[in-house]
Amino acid sequence: MLRDALTRAALAAALLLACAAPAAHASTRAPMYADAGTAGVDDGTRDATLARLDGLGVRALRVTLVWAAVAPDAGSAVRPAFDAADPGAYDWGGYGRLIDAARARGWHVLVTFSAPVPRWATAARADQVTRPSPVEFGAFATAAGRRFGDAVDAWGLWNEPNHPHFLMPQLVHGRPASPALYRALHVAGVRGLEAAGQAADVMLAGETAPGGDRRRSVPPLQFLRGVLCTGCSRLRIDGWGHHPYANRSGPFYVPPDRDNVTIGVLRRLEVALDRAGRRGLRVWVTEYGVQSTPDRLIGVPLAQQAEFASLSERLLRADPRVAATAQYLLVDDAALSGFQTGLLTAAGVPKPSYDAFRLPLSARRSGRTVLLWGLVRPADGATSVQVLARDRGAAHSTVVARRPTDASGAWTARLPDRPGRTWRVRWTAPDGATYAGPPTRAYG
Repeated sequence: MLRDALTRAALAAALLLACAAPAAHASTRAPMYADAGTAGVDDGTRDATLARLDGLGVRALRVTLVWAAVAPDAGSAVRPAFDAADPGAYDWGGYGRLIDAARARGWHVLVTFSAPVPRWATAARADQVTRPSPVEFGAFATAAGRRFGDAVDAWGLWNEPNHPHFLMPQLVHGRPASPALYRALHVAGVRGLEAAGQAADVMLAGETAPGGDRRRSVPPLQFLRGVLCTGCSRLRIDGWGHHPYANRSGPFYVPPDRDNVTIGVLRRLEVALDRAGRRGLRVWVTEYGVQSTPDRLIGVPLAQQAEFASLSERLLRADPRVAATAQYLLVDDAALSGFQTGLLTAAGVPKPSYDAFRLPLSARRSGRTVLLWGLVRPADGATSVQVLARDRGAAHSTVVARRPTDASGAWTARLPDRPGRTWRVRWTAPDGATYAGPPTRAYG
Protein backbone atom coordinates (compact mmCIF):
# COMPACT_ATOMS: atom_id res chain seq x y z
CA MET A 1 0.00 0.00 0.00
CA LEU A 2 2.83 2.40 0.84
CA ARG A 3 4.57 1.59 -2.47
CA ASP A 4 1.34 2.30 -4.40
CA ALA A 5 0.85 5.57 -2.52
CA LEU A 6 4.40 6.64 -3.35
CA THR A 7 3.85 5.74 -7.00
CA ARG A 8 0.68 7.82 -7.13
CA ALA A 9 2.54 10.73 -5.58
CA ALA A 10 5.31 10.38 -8.15
CA LEU A 11 2.75 10.33 -10.94
CA ALA A 12 1.09 13.49 -9.64
CA ALA A 13 4.48 15.19 -9.40
CA ALA A 14 5.33 14.13 -12.96
CA LEU A 15 2.10 15.64 -14.23
CA LEU A 16 2.77 18.89 -12.40
CA LEU A 17 6.31 19.10 -13.75
CA ALA A 18 5.08 18.30 -17.25
CA CYS A 19 2.47 21.04 -17.15
CA ALA A 20 4.96 23.49 -15.66
CA ALA A 21 7.46 22.91 -18.47
CA PRO A 22 7.64 25.68 -21.07
CA ALA A 23 5.97 25.20 -24.44
CA ALA A 24 9.35 24.78 -26.10
CA HIS A 25 9.99 21.64 -24.03
CA ALA A 26 6.55 20.26 -24.91
CA SER A 27 7.08 20.79 -28.63
CA THR A 28 8.62 17.36 -29.24
CA ARG A 29 5.63 15.88 -30.95
CA ALA A 30 5.44 12.13 -31.41
CA PRO A 31 2.99 11.14 -34.13
CA MET A 32 -0.53 10.25 -32.98
CA TYR A 33 -1.53 7.04 -34.76
CA ALA A 34 -5.30 6.76 -35.13
CA ASP A 35 -6.72 3.25 -35.47
CA ALA A 36 -10.19 3.56 -36.94
CA GLY A 37 -10.88 -0.18 -36.85
CA THR A 38 -13.59 -1.43 -39.19
CA ALA A 39 -14.72 2.14 -39.97
CA GLY A 40 -11.50 2.59 -41.93
CA VAL A 41 -11.52 -0.81 -43.61
CA ASP A 42 -15.18 -0.80 -44.66
CA ASP A 43 -15.71 0.65 -48.14
CA GLY A 44 -18.93 2.34 -47.08
CA THR A 45 -17.40 4.37 -44.24
CA ARG A 46 -13.71 4.74 -45.15
CA ASP A 47 -13.83 8.07 -47.00
CA ALA A 48 -15.91 9.79 -44.31
CA THR A 49 -13.70 8.29 -41.60
CA LEU A 50 -10.49 9.58 -43.14
CA ALA A 51 -12.05 13.00 -43.74
CA ARG A 52 -13.06 13.22 -40.06
CA LEU A 53 -9.61 12.16 -38.89
CA ASP A 54 -7.98 14.66 -41.21
CA GLY A 55 -10.16 17.46 -39.81
CA LEU A 56 -9.09 16.49 -36.29
CA GLY A 57 -5.43 16.85 -37.23
CA VAL A 58 -4.53 13.17 -37.66
CA ARG A 59 -1.53 12.60 -39.92
CA ALA A 60 -0.70 8.97 -39.02
CA LEU A 61 -2.74 5.77 -39.26
CA ARG A 62 -2.45 2.38 -37.60
CA VAL A 63 -3.93 -0.55 -39.49
CA THR A 64 -4.39 -3.88 -37.72
CA LEU A 65 -3.96 -6.36 -40.57
CA VAL A 66 -5.70 -9.63 -39.77
CA TRP A 67 -3.86 -12.45 -41.53
CA ALA A 68 -6.93 -14.70 -41.84
CA ALA A 69 -9.00 -11.89 -43.37
CA VAL A 70 -6.82 -11.68 -46.48
CA ALA A 71 -5.33 -15.18 -46.88
CA PRO A 72 -6.84 -17.81 -49.22
CA ASP A 73 -9.00 -20.55 -47.65
CA ALA A 74 -8.22 -19.25 -44.18
CA GLY A 75 -10.83 -21.45 -42.49
CA SER A 76 -9.56 -24.66 -44.05
CA ALA A 77 -7.19 -27.10 -42.40
CA VAL A 78 -5.79 -27.90 -45.84
CA ARG A 79 -3.19 -25.49 -47.13
CA PRO A 80 -4.01 -24.29 -50.65
CA ALA A 81 -1.34 -24.58 -53.32
CA PHE A 82 -0.02 -21.04 -53.74
CA ASP A 83 3.10 -18.89 -53.39
CA ALA A 84 2.59 -17.35 -49.95
CA ALA A 85 5.16 -14.60 -50.65
CA ASP A 86 3.25 -13.40 -53.73
CA PRO A 87 1.05 -10.40 -52.88
CA GLY A 88 -1.23 -11.30 -55.78
CA ALA A 89 -2.29 -14.46 -53.95
CA TYR A 90 -4.10 -12.47 -51.23
CA ASP A 91 -7.36 -10.53 -51.21
CA TRP A 92 -6.21 -7.32 -49.52
CA GLY A 93 -9.68 -5.80 -49.90
CA GLY A 94 -10.49 -2.87 -47.65
CA TYR A 95 -7.12 -3.06 -45.95
CA GLY A 96 -5.36 -2.35 -49.21
CA ARG A 97 -7.71 0.47 -50.14
CA LEU A 98 -7.33 2.03 -46.68
CA ILE A 99 -3.53 1.97 -46.79
CA ASP A 100 -3.52 3.30 -50.34
CA ALA A 101 -5.83 6.15 -49.29
CA ALA A 102 -3.60 7.03 -46.32
CA ARG A 103 -0.59 7.08 -48.60
CA ALA A 104 -2.41 9.42 -50.98
CA ARG A 105 -2.89 11.82 -48.06
CA GLY A 106 0.81 11.66 -47.22
CA TRP A 107 0.20 10.07 -43.81
CA HIS A 108 2.54 7.83 -41.85
CA VAL A 109 1.25 4.26 -41.73
CA LEU A 110 1.92 1.58 -39.13
CA VAL A 111 0.75 -1.92 -40.03
CA THR A 112 0.33 -4.39 -37.17
CA PHE A 113 0.01 -8.05 -38.09
CA SER A 114 -2.69 -9.80 -36.10
CA ALA A 115 -4.40 -13.12 -35.46
CA PRO A 116 -6.63 -14.89 -36.22
CA VAL A 117 -4.39 -16.65 -38.71
CA PRO A 118 -5.26 -19.17 -41.44
CA ARG A 119 -6.12 -22.48 -39.84
CA TRP A 120 -3.74 -24.22 -42.24
CA ALA A 121 -0.90 -22.04 -40.91
CA THR A 122 -1.06 -23.47 -37.37
CA ALA A 123 0.72 -26.54 -36.03
CA ALA A 124 -2.32 -28.70 -35.24
CA ARG A 125 -4.69 -26.96 -37.67
CA ALA A 126 -7.37 -27.09 -34.96
CA ASP A 127 -7.93 -23.35 -34.48
CA GLN A 128 -6.57 -19.99 -35.69
CA VAL A 129 -4.36 -18.80 -32.82
CA THR A 130 -2.39 -21.80 -31.55
CA ARG A 131 1.26 -22.12 -32.60
CA PRO A 132 1.22 -20.23 -35.91
CA SER A 133 3.92 -21.33 -38.35
CA PRO A 134 6.88 -18.89 -38.42
CA VAL A 135 7.68 -20.06 -41.97
CA GLU A 136 4.19 -19.26 -43.24
CA PHE A 137 4.16 -15.97 -41.34
CA GLY A 138 7.49 -14.92 -42.82
CA ALA A 139 6.12 -15.53 -46.31
CA PHE A 140 2.98 -13.53 -45.50
CA ALA A 141 5.12 -10.66 -44.20
CA THR A 142 7.06 -10.69 -47.48
CA ALA A 143 3.79 -10.51 -49.44
CA ALA A 144 2.55 -7.61 -47.31
CA GLY A 145 5.85 -5.76 -47.69
CA ARG A 146 5.75 -6.18 -51.45
CA ARG A 147 2.11 -5.09 -51.65
CA PHE A 148 2.41 -1.92 -49.58
CA GLY A 149 6.05 -0.91 -50.10
CA ASP A 150 6.59 2.80 -49.59
CA ALA A 151 3.07 3.29 -48.20
CA VAL A 152 4.12 1.81 -44.84
CA ASP A 153 7.01 3.03 -42.69
CA ALA A 154 6.51 0.98 -39.52
CA TRP A 155 5.49 -2.62 -38.82
CA GLY A 156 4.23 -4.30 -35.65
CA LEU A 157 5.15 -7.97 -35.80
CA TRP A 158 2.16 -9.28 -33.80
CA ASN A 159 -0.80 -7.73 -32.02
CA GLU A 160 -0.95 -8.43 -28.27
CA PRO A 161 1.06 -11.68 -28.31
CA ASN A 162 0.74 -11.96 -24.52
CA HIS A 163 -3.06 -12.30 -24.77
CA PRO A 164 -4.85 -15.63 -25.46
CA HIS A 165 -7.13 -14.08 -28.07
CA PHE A 166 -4.13 -13.56 -30.32
CA LEU A 167 -1.57 -16.26 -29.51
CA MET A 168 -1.81 -19.67 -27.83
CA PRO A 169 -0.71 -21.34 -25.72
CA GLN A 170 0.15 -18.57 -23.32
CA LEU A 171 1.21 -21.01 -20.61
CA VAL A 172 2.35 -24.62 -20.56
CA HIS A 173 2.31 -26.35 -17.14
CA GLY A 174 2.04 -22.91 -15.57
CA ARG A 175 5.14 -21.53 -17.28
CA PRO A 176 5.05 -18.77 -19.95
CA ALA A 177 5.08 -20.24 -23.47
CA SER A 178 4.05 -17.26 -25.57
CA PRO A 179 7.40 -15.37 -25.38
CA ALA A 180 9.26 -18.18 -27.19
CA LEU A 181 6.46 -18.57 -29.75
CA TYR A 182 6.56 -14.84 -30.36
CA ARG A 183 10.35 -14.73 -30.74
CA ALA A 184 10.15 -17.18 -33.63
CA LEU A 185 7.34 -15.20 -35.28
CA HIS A 186 9.22 -11.93 -34.82
CA VAL A 187 12.40 -13.27 -36.42
CA ALA A 188 10.45 -14.70 -39.37
CA GLY A 189 8.42 -11.52 -39.83
CA VAL A 190 11.43 -9.22 -39.81
CA ARG A 191 13.26 -11.45 -42.30
CA GLY A 192 10.19 -11.57 -44.50
CA LEU A 193 9.85 -7.79 -44.55
CA GLU A 194 13.54 -7.31 -45.20
CA ALA A 195 13.29 -9.75 -48.12
CA ALA A 196 10.50 -7.54 -49.50
CA GLY A 197 12.78 -4.50 -49.48
CA GLN A 198 11.42 -2.96 -46.26
CA ALA A 199 14.66 -3.08 -44.26
CA ALA A 200 14.64 0.70 -43.75
CA ASP A 201 11.24 0.59 -42.01
CA VAL A 202 10.71 0.53 -38.23
CA MET A 203 10.27 -2.99 -36.86
CA LEU A 204 8.34 -3.05 -33.57
CA ALA A 205 8.36 -5.80 -30.99
CA GLY A 206 5.83 -6.30 -28.27
CA GLU A 207 2.59 -4.44 -28.92
CA THR A 208 1.65 -6.08 -25.65
CA ALA A 209 -1.64 -5.92 -23.80
CA PRO A 210 -1.65 -4.64 -20.20
CA GLY A 211 -1.85 -7.02 -17.25
CA GLY A 212 -4.62 -9.54 -17.11
CA ASP A 213 -5.20 -12.89 -15.48
CA ARG A 214 -1.88 -14.70 -14.91
CA ARG A 215 -3.75 -18.00 -15.21
CA ARG A 216 -4.60 -17.25 -18.85
CA SER A 217 -2.15 -14.61 -20.11
CA VAL A 218 1.38 -13.38 -19.52
CA PRO A 219 1.82 -9.91 -17.96
CA PRO A 220 3.66 -7.51 -20.28
CA LEU A 221 6.91 -7.27 -18.32
CA GLN A 222 7.13 -11.01 -17.72
CA PHE A 223 6.54 -11.40 -21.46
CA LEU A 224 9.26 -8.84 -22.23
CA ARG A 225 11.78 -10.68 -20.09
CA GLY A 226 10.94 -13.89 -21.92
CA VAL A 227 11.40 -12.31 -25.33
CA LEU A 228 14.61 -10.48 -24.41
CA CYS A 229 15.93 -13.51 -22.57
CA THR A 230 19.47 -13.75 -21.21
CA GLY A 231 21.62 -15.88 -23.50
CA CYS A 232 19.17 -15.71 -26.40
CA SER A 233 20.14 -14.37 -29.82
CA ARG A 234 19.64 -10.63 -30.18
CA LEU A 235 16.52 -9.69 -32.13
CA ARG A 236 16.19 -6.74 -34.45
CA ILE A 237 13.92 -4.42 -32.49
CA ASP A 238 13.61 -0.75 -33.45
CA GLY A 239 10.97 0.05 -30.83
CA TRP A 240 8.84 -1.68 -28.21
CA GLY A 241 5.09 -1.38 -28.64
CA HIS A 242 2.61 -1.43 -25.76
CA HIS A 243 -1.09 -0.81 -25.14
CA PRO A 244 -1.24 0.81 -21.68
CA TYR A 245 -5.00 0.76 -21.10
CA ALA A 246 -6.08 1.58 -17.55
CA ASN A 247 -9.33 1.11 -15.61
CA ARG A 248 -11.87 3.61 -14.31
CA SER A 249 -9.13 5.35 -12.31
CA GLY A 250 -7.69 6.50 -15.62
CA PRO A 251 -4.10 7.73 -15.82
CA PHE A 252 -3.80 7.72 -12.02
CA TYR A 253 -4.22 3.95 -11.69
CA VAL A 254 -1.26 2.07 -10.21
CA PRO A 255 -1.54 -1.68 -10.89
CA PRO A 256 -0.60 -3.79 -7.86
CA ASP A 257 1.01 -6.40 -10.13
CA ARG A 258 4.50 -5.01 -10.78
CA ASP A 259 4.61 -6.78 -14.16
CA ASN A 260 1.56 -4.85 -15.37
CA VAL A 261 2.01 -1.55 -17.24
CA THR A 262 -0.78 1.01 -17.60
CA ILE A 263 -0.56 4.62 -18.77
CA GLY A 264 0.49 6.05 -15.40
CA VAL A 265 3.37 3.63 -14.82
CA LEU A 266 5.00 3.51 -18.24
CA ARG A 267 8.31 3.98 -16.44
CA ARG A 268 8.08 0.33 -15.42
CA LEU A 269 8.36 -0.67 -19.06
CA GLU A 270 11.29 1.65 -19.69
CA VAL A 271 13.20 0.28 -16.70
CA ALA A 272 12.49 -3.29 -17.82
CA LEU A 273 13.86 -2.55 -21.29
CA ASP A 274 17.00 -1.03 -19.81
CA ARG A 275 17.55 -4.03 -17.54
CA ALA A 276 17.08 -6.38 -20.50
CA GLY A 277 19.93 -4.72 -22.38
CA ARG A 278 17.82 -2.36 -24.48
CA ARG A 279 18.79 0.88 -22.77
CA GLY A 280 17.18 3.88 -24.39
CA LEU A 281 14.98 1.84 -26.76
CA ARG A 282 11.97 3.99 -27.68
CA VAL A 283 8.47 3.03 -26.57
CA TRP A 284 5.61 3.11 -29.08
CA VAL A 285 2.13 3.39 -27.61
CA THR A 286 0.36 1.85 -30.59
CA GLU A 287 -3.08 1.40 -29.04
CA TYR A 288 -4.77 3.38 -26.29
CA GLY A 289 -8.12 4.84 -25.40
CA VAL A 290 -10.33 5.65 -22.43
CA GLN A 291 -13.39 3.41 -22.08
CA SER A 292 -16.60 5.38 -21.57
CA THR A 293 -20.25 4.74 -20.96
CA PRO A 294 -22.45 2.96 -22.00
CA ASP A 295 -20.00 0.40 -20.55
CA ARG A 296 -21.06 0.42 -16.89
CA LEU A 297 -18.30 -1.89 -15.71
CA ILE A 298 -15.10 0.01 -16.56
CA GLY A 299 -16.44 2.93 -18.60
CA VAL A 300 -16.26 6.48 -17.24
CA PRO A 301 -18.75 9.31 -17.91
CA LEU A 302 -18.36 10.99 -21.29
CA ALA A 303 -17.00 14.25 -19.86
CA GLN A 304 -14.41 12.37 -17.83
CA GLN A 305 -13.35 10.34 -20.87
CA ALA A 306 -12.27 13.60 -22.51
CA GLU A 307 -10.42 14.74 -19.38
CA PHE A 308 -8.63 11.43 -18.88
CA ALA A 309 -7.62 11.26 -22.55
CA SER A 310 -6.03 14.72 -22.37
CA LEU A 311 -4.23 13.94 -19.11
CA SER A 312 -2.95 10.71 -20.65
CA GLU A 313 -1.66 12.45 -23.75
CA ARG A 314 0.14 15.02 -21.64
CA LEU A 315 1.88 12.26 -19.71
CA LEU A 316 3.00 10.56 -22.91
CA ARG A 317 4.21 13.75 -24.57
CA ALA A 318 6.27 14.67 -21.52
CA ASP A 319 8.15 11.35 -21.73
CA PRO A 320 11.22 11.52 -24.01
CA ARG A 321 11.21 7.71 -24.44
CA VAL A 322 7.76 7.75 -26.11
CA ALA A 323 8.13 7.72 -29.89
CA ALA A 324 4.43 7.47 -30.80
CA THR A 325 1.00 7.78 -29.23
CA ALA A 326 -2.34 6.36 -30.34
CA GLN A 327 -6.11 6.70 -30.33
CA TYR A 328 -8.28 3.60 -30.57
CA LEU A 329 -11.06 4.03 -31.96
CA LEU A 330 -12.89 6.74 -33.87
CA VAL A 331 -16.35 5.13 -33.52
CA ASP A 332 -17.45 2.96 -30.59
CA ASP A 333 -18.12 -0.70 -31.18
CA ALA A 334 -21.85 -1.42 -31.32
CA ALA A 335 -21.54 -4.36 -28.92
CA LEU A 336 -21.10 -3.45 -25.25
CA SER A 337 -18.63 -6.31 -25.03
CA GLY A 338 -16.36 -4.35 -27.38
CA PHE A 339 -14.57 -1.01 -27.10
CA GLN A 340 -16.29 2.23 -26.18
CA THR A 341 -13.01 4.16 -26.45
CA GLY A 342 -14.11 6.02 -29.59
CA LEU A 343 -14.60 9.73 -30.13
CA LEU A 344 -18.06 9.05 -31.57
CA THR A 345 -20.82 6.85 -30.18
CA ALA A 346 -21.80 3.72 -32.09
CA ALA A 347 -24.60 5.86 -33.61
CA GLY A 348 -22.06 8.38 -34.88
CA VAL A 349 -22.79 11.14 -32.34
CA PRO A 350 -19.69 13.09 -31.25
CA LYS A 351 -18.70 12.69 -27.60
CA PRO A 352 -16.95 15.48 -25.66
CA SER A 353 -13.73 13.59 -26.44
CA TYR A 354 -14.21 14.37 -30.14
CA ASP A 355 -13.59 18.09 -29.63
CA ALA A 356 -11.05 17.33 -26.90
CA PHE A 357 -9.05 15.22 -29.36
CA ARG A 358 -8.72 18.22 -31.68
CA LEU A 359 -7.81 20.51 -28.76
CA PRO A 360 -6.59 18.39 -25.82
CA LEU A 361 -6.39 20.31 -22.54
CA SER A 362 -4.81 19.05 -19.33
CA ALA A 363 -5.46 20.97 -16.09
CA ARG A 364 -3.52 20.21 -12.89
CA ARG A 365 -3.77 22.09 -9.58
CA SER A 366 -0.61 23.53 -8.07
CA GLY A 367 -1.23 25.44 -4.87
CA ARG A 368 -3.59 28.30 -5.70
CA THR A 369 -2.93 28.04 -9.41
CA VAL A 370 -3.73 25.64 -12.23
CA LEU A 371 -1.10 24.43 -14.66
CA LEU A 372 -2.57 24.10 -18.13
CA TRP A 373 -1.13 22.22 -21.08
CA GLY A 374 -2.79 22.06 -24.45
CA LEU A 375 -2.26 21.15 -28.06
CA VAL A 376 -3.79 22.39 -31.31
CA ARG A 377 -3.62 19.10 -33.16
CA PRO A 378 -4.54 20.42 -36.65
CA ALA A 379 -1.97 23.23 -36.49
CA ASP A 380 0.65 23.20 -39.23
CA GLY A 381 2.81 25.70 -37.36
CA ALA A 382 2.78 28.23 -34.54
CA THR A 383 -0.64 29.65 -33.75
CA SER A 384 -2.47 31.01 -30.70
CA VAL A 385 -5.37 30.01 -28.45
CA GLN A 386 -7.82 31.64 -26.10
CA VAL A 387 -8.14 30.17 -22.61
CA LEU A 388 -11.61 30.35 -21.12
CA ALA A 389 -12.76 29.79 -17.55
CA ARG A 390 -16.19 29.39 -16.01
CA ASP A 391 -16.68 29.85 -12.29
CA ARG A 392 -19.26 28.05 -10.23
CA GLY A 393 -22.67 29.66 -10.77
CA ALA A 394 -21.58 31.65 -13.82
CA ALA A 395 -23.76 31.46 -16.92
CA HIS A 396 -20.91 31.45 -19.44
CA SER A 397 -17.20 30.92 -19.87
CA THR A 398 -15.08 34.04 -20.30
CA VAL A 399 -11.67 34.57 -21.87
CA VAL A 400 -9.03 34.82 -19.12
CA ALA A 401 -5.83 34.47 -21.17
CA ARG A 402 -4.38 34.22 -24.65
CA ARG A 403 -1.38 32.05 -25.34
CA PRO A 404 0.88 31.44 -28.34
CA THR A 405 1.78 27.89 -29.26
CA ASP A 406 5.08 26.52 -30.41
CA ALA A 407 5.59 25.18 -33.92
CA SER A 408 3.94 21.88 -33.01
CA GLY A 409 0.81 23.55 -31.63
CA ALA A 410 1.67 22.96 -27.94
CA TRP A 411 1.16 25.64 -25.28
CA THR A 412 1.20 26.01 -21.49
CA ALA A 413 -0.14 28.46 -18.91
CA ARG A 414 -0.25 28.96 -15.15
CA LEU A 415 -3.42 30.74 -14.06
CA PRO A 416 -5.24 31.43 -10.77
CA ASP A 417 -7.48 28.66 -9.48
CA ARG A 418 -10.90 28.96 -7.89
CA PRO A 419 -13.15 26.29 -6.37
CA GLY A 420 -15.47 24.81 -8.99
CA ARG A 421 -13.77 26.54 -11.93
CA THR A 422 -13.72 24.72 -15.26
CA TRP A 423 -11.46 25.40 -18.21
CA ARG A 424 -11.70 25.19 -21.96
CA VAL A 425 -9.70 26.34 -24.97
CA ARG A 426 -10.77 28.03 -28.20
CA TRP A 427 -8.85 28.18 -31.46
CA THR A 428 -9.47 29.94 -34.76
CA ALA A 429 -8.12 28.06 -37.77
CA PRO A 430 -6.44 29.83 -40.71
CA ASP A 431 -9.67 29.49 -42.74
CA GLY A 432 -11.58 31.42 -40.06
CA ALA A 433 -13.39 28.44 -38.54
CA THR A 434 -13.49 28.53 -34.74
CA TYR A 435 -13.27 25.41 -32.57
CA ALA A 436 -13.66 24.97 -28.82
CA GLY A 437 -12.82 22.07 -26.58
CA PRO A 438 -15.20 20.80 -23.88
CA PRO A 439 -15.15 22.13 -20.30
CA THR A 440 -12.34 20.52 -18.31
CA ARG A 441 -11.98 20.20 -14.55
CA ALA A 442 -8.64 20.56 -12.81
CA TYR A 443 -7.17 17.48 -11.17
CA GLY A 444 -4.67 17.33 -8.35
